[in-house]
Amino acid sequence: MLLKNYTIEMVRPTCNASFQSLHCHAHLEEDISEVIPYLNAVLGGTCFVQSPPSVMFKVHGRMISVHSRKISINALKDAEEAVKIVEWLKREINEAWEQRASITPKYSAVSRPQPLAVLKLLPKTNCGQCGQATCIVFASLAVQGAMGPDACPALGDDQRKMLAEYLAQFNFEEM
Repeated sequence: MLLKNYTIEMVRPTCNASFQSLHCHAHLEEDISEVIPYLNAVLGGTCFVQSPPSVMFKVHGRMISVHSRKISINALKDAEEAVKIVEWLKREINEAWEQRASITPKYSAVSRPQPLAVLKLLPKTNCGQCGQATCIVFASLAVQGAMGPDACPALGDDQRKMLAEYLAQFNFEEM
C-alpha cells in the first residue's frame, strides 16, 4: 500500500467568500509521485505535468488535482463529501500502485470532449426538460461530466446511444 495516511483541510474559496461550496486539500503523509503516471493511465487525466508530477481530473463537475503530497478538490458541499472522494482516490492510487507492472504509465493528458460535438448530438430544442435553460448549457455540463445522456428526456434512443458512446471515450466514471 503506497498511500496510507492523510489529513483533510477544508477551505472556502478566497476569490468570493459568498460561495456556498468548499474546497478540500488532503495533505498526504506519503510521497505518491511515482504512481501519478499510472493513475493518469487508469483514470485519464485532463491535464498532466511531468515535473513536478501532477495530474488533474474533472469528475462530476469537480476539478481534482493530485500532486506528490497533496490532493485538491473544488466545489464540495461538505467535509463528508470530501472524505468520500479522497477515500475513492486513495483506493484508486493504491490499486494503480499495486497493478503498476501491468499498467503502461501515461505522460500526457487525454483528449477532452467538445461542447459543440455534444450539441450536435442533442435535439437543439432548448426545451428545458433536463433542467437547463438551453441545449448549449446542457452540452457544457456534459463535457464536464455533470450531465449524462439519460438527463435529456428529448433524446431518442439512437441519439442517446450516440451521445453515450461519444462521452464514453473520455472516461467519465462514477466514484
